[in-house]
Amino acid sequence: MAELKADRVSVIYESARGALTALQDVSVSVKSGEIVVALGASGCGKSTLLSLLAGFQQPTSGTVTLDGANVDGPHASRGVVFQDDALMPWLNVIDNVSFGLRMQGASRAQREQRAAQVLDLVKLGGFERHRIGEISGGMRQRVGLARALAADPAFLLMDEPLGALDALTRERMQSLLLDVWKQTSKGIFLITHSIEEAVLLSTELLILSPRPGRVVARHRLDFARRYAQGESLRSIRSDPAFTAIHLELLDQLMRETEGA
Repeated sequence: MAELKADRVSVIYESARGALTALQDVSVSVKSGEIVVALGASGCGKSTLLSLLAGFQQPTSGTVTLDGANVDGPHASRGVVFQDDALMPWLNVIDNVSFGLRMQGASRAQREQRAAQVLDLVKLGGFERHRIGEISGGMRQRVGLARALAADPAFLLMDEPLGALDALTRERMQSLLLDVWKQTSKGIFLITHSIEEAVLLSTELLILSPRPGRVVARHRLDFARRYAQGESLRSIRSDPAFTAIHLELLDQLMRETEGA
């Protein structure tokens, strides 16, 4: 079982106005088949933590490892999905999805075969030749997810991937993400501002304090696994236990924010 781990990481940014601590002594472990969600107010260091796990930056102190080996830069073992889909509008759907494989030297036949597989996985089969400007925002986000999956990473790192979508599209994307997780058993680290989304998607939920970001609570939840076992999202959301943890987390976040 693969494990992506941040161990007691801190990040301090130096500027002309002095030092700013973004993260302080944060530990996170993401294993295959788990969805770890980080929830907290804006500025609490969620995106910084994701950047560390992706290898986009190094911690000021502490370590980030993948199966015990230091993470010292980006790698195909960790696919990243951004809030802004960051697609290339001059390329069609399949060429966007297969772009990373092209950079790795895969042949066109290999690239297109793999891209077609992941486009089917995200329910975009038949849209391979469409231009990016011809598809909806939700479909573009699915293209971004397919691109991250194309290299078959062990982990998906998702930075507020559904935040820009309307409510109905966001709900459909939540269901799609859980379907992809169920079918691939990849480890997922996701950050969000939505309490409801965090409760629904996580197998482990981390609450981060306002700056400096610290993990102030951890919750093991089973709603994502219940969906994977066949329970409907409507049934899960109507469960009193779902409402109860939602309200508990809202109260906790309000207290953290008021105390900042």
